[in-house]
Amino acid sequence: MNRIISIFKKELMLSVSLLAAIVSLFITPPDSDLLKNIDWRTLATLFMLLSVLEGFKQENIFAPLLRRTSRLSKMKNLSLFFVFSVFFTSMFVTNDVSLIIFVPLTIIMFRAGGKEKYILPVLTFENIAAIRGSLLTPFGSPQNLFLFSQSGISVHDFLGYMFPLWICSAVLLFLFIVFLYRKDLSEKITINEENVCEKWKPEQKRTRILYISLFIVVIASIVTRTKFWPYVTAVVAASLLIFDRKILRRTDYVLLLTFFCFFVFSSSICRNPSISDFLKKSVEGNEYWWSILLSQIISNVPASIVLWPFTTNLKALLYGLDSAGLCSIIGSLASVINYRIYSKEYPGNAAAFMKTFQIISLAFFAIVVIPQWFLCR
Repeated sequence: MNRIISIFKKELMLSVSLLAAIVSLFITPPDSDLLKNIDWRTLATLFMLLSVLEGFKQENIFAPLLRRTSRLSKMKNLSLFFVFSVFFTSMFVTNDVSLIIFVPLTIIMFRAGGKEKYILPVLTFENIAAIRGSLLTPFGSPQNLFLFSQSGISVHDFLGYMFPLWICSAVLLFLFIVFLYRKDLSEKITINEENVCEKWKPEQKRTRILYISLFIVVIASIVTRTKFWPYVTAVVAASLLIFDRKILRRTDYVLLLTFFCFFVFSSSICRNPSISDFLKKSVEGNEYWWSILLSQIISNVPASIVLWPFTTNLKALLYGLDSAGLCSIIGSLASVINYRIYSKEYPGNAAAFMKTFQIISLAFFAIVVIPQWFLCR
């Protein structure tokens, strides 16, 4: 019992999500629809990515990229590389995936260069980059994909809605990074390649090929949104069980459980008749603010599912949901992933992460929130 209590004290986001799930079950008693409404696809995708990328870490598959990156000698350039790598890749592989790939690499590089004091602000910039870079495309985030498929809007119109936010976000991110290094834009960083990663060993070739192949399969399942995702999950799990089962013991199941609890909470809230009646009366005409506010309680992906039936203003809903993650960690599930990866590396620094995240992210939000409101009216 003491061990369980210590785990929940250590895992803040898990504690919050579990408490929310338990409370929601009292608000709306569970029935057969509870488990049906949980986003099992997202949970399966997250499991596959966490497991496969743990294998990438074990086999040093990102070694060539890290060696090339270590040649960047200026802090500003290194930060720009990582932040805009997240910004652009998130458009195609979703914001969650881009953070799972680049946050660990960022920590490795800044730690190797003796610049750990910059890790928190740069990770916050990467979080903003994931949220704002992914908003451009219909498959950049789960909420975008859901609303795109439900609305029947064309890809051309979708891009037209989101491009002004995307380009302005890119400019703002660049200015934020320049401001971070304003005292010395030429500040140097020296990284020894040997401190970043080990060289590839010939005997690991077969395992590297396995993980690269599995990664391609997982990314393909995400981009194509295949309906055969349960079979893809089974193939990935079976492959790991047969060829490298120790990776399954290192998969971050705490993060998976955190997501599961948030989905239980949102499913319970959605099925409550009183809450549904209230939303019918209050959402229409206030979609932008409602999407931002509700996301702070149940996160933006569940909020998109809850709010869509009560509005016809797709643009306002998109703008709000794709900005909600700037307000708090709970506002976007991508932020929860970022926090989890950092807290595993620095277990005692949760408060520092929260503080840095809120200061920088809220500053960004304060700049964009009113102009976006005028654009979507």
